[in-house]
Amino acid sequence: MALREAWLELAATARRMTADGLVVGTSGNVSARFGDDRVLVTPSGVPYEELDQVDPVAVNLEGHQVNGKLKPTSELPLHLSIYASTPARAVVHTHAVHATAVSTLVDELPPIHYMTAALGGVVRVAPYALYGTEELAQGMRAALKDRSGCLLRNHGTIVYGDTLAAAYDRTAQLEWMCQVWLTARSAGAGEPSLLSEAQLAEVGEKLKGYGQR
Repeated sequence: MALREAWLELAATARRMTADGLVVGTSGNVSARFGDDRVLVTPSGVPYEELDQVDPVAVNLEGHQVNGKLKPTSELPLHLSIYASTPARAVVHTHAVHATAVSTLVDELPPIHYMTAALGGVVRVAPYALYGTEELAQGMRAALKDRSGCLLRNHGTIVYGDTLAAAYDRTAQLEWMCQVWLTARSAGAGEPSLLSEAQLAEVGEKLKGYGQR
């Protein structure tokens, strides 16, 4: 995939976050590996509808800018930390309302739905830390162990995948599960029923054959 084509896909994913209500304004950020040694990333403070008109912003795996003049997102340490510690090819970070609300209430999202298995298991909440810091990245790495997504306390979500489409789909599923749990909790009819580890493991095996071959 050519650099410009990859950038347009990244820009479209960023705009989709806004359209789907997962971010407000220029909050959140998106990145994707380009080749073996570069990462395309949304720039800091630039409206997503303007990204098609700017030069692609790219850094190497050490964080040094190698393409474009716009400053990369302030959350670059989070993205680079994921690429250094996982097989991720794309990362989506949002400030989704329901997920952020859940991050203030619990240490992990209770397994309210079987799609929990699609993220590797019960979704953990990383401790609060100032955005853009190594402290936040360190807490996130721990929360992501054996998972493809986590919540960031009082902050939002971060999810990775093999492609931008996969990372975005998992992000949307995570926000939806948070909404389901909050809705069930607020119904006032007792505690929601939750899935067991065995049930999640069963789903995880079945999901390996999901979709078209």
